[in-house]
Amino acid sequence: MTAPPDDCLARNEWICGDYLSSRSGILTDAVLQHLRLTFLAVLLGLVLAVPLAVAARRWGWAAAPVLGLTTILYTIPSLAMFSLLLPLYGLSASLVVAGLVLYSLTLLVRNILTGLRGVPEETRQAARGMGYGPVRLLCAVELPLALPAAMAGLRIATVSAVSLVTIGAIVGHGGLGNLIYSGMNTYFKAQVLTASVLCVVIAVAADLVLLLLQRALTPWARKGAA
Repeated sequence: MTAPPDDCLARNEWICGDYLSSRSGILTDAVLQHLRLTFLAVLLGLVLAVPLAVAARRWGWAAAPVLGLTTILYTIPSLAMFSLLLPLYGLSASLVVAGLVLYSLTLLVRNILTGLRGVPEETRQAARGMGYGPVRLLCAVELPLALPAAMAGLRIATVSAVSLVTIGAIVGHGGLGNLIYSGMNTYFKAQVLTASVLCVVIAVAADLVLLLLQRALTPWARKGAA
């Protein structure tokens, strides 16, 4: 028996509007999980990366170990990373978030450190002459001037996290990756394509949002470019 001419699901077509309408709830849940995992991973990565970069900038001897360790972590294959973290987190969403945090560190630490190193020494000296202590100097002068480089790293880390979240499907917490994985196992074309396209849309949208945030936080950079 042949499938009805208007039944794209029965014909297993790549592009199928009926899939979107009949699985809207599943897609929404997958997108929300994908966004939640990405946001938590990048946020926690940023919380860890800032003090690491500041320490590497303040104590020169710490830069090589910090950069070396984060680079090594980035080279570990995702399956091996999840296997190493499995005894600590089990088959949970925390396992995926922890792995993504470790992967994000090399991008975030390196770019934040580059931004901090790019702050002119005369600017630091001027701030100290105005009575700025170490904490105030860092928060009011160094970190704001390091924002362009830091935001560049944040954008790359976020887009990478959106992609890497899909690997979490191997433990059942991969957001849209769950749909891609199950769709590949059953050769469900519409599901694979739809979930893949949504991943790309999320990555592009996140990058655009961060770019706009960067432009809003660094008006002096826009003036300099003009």
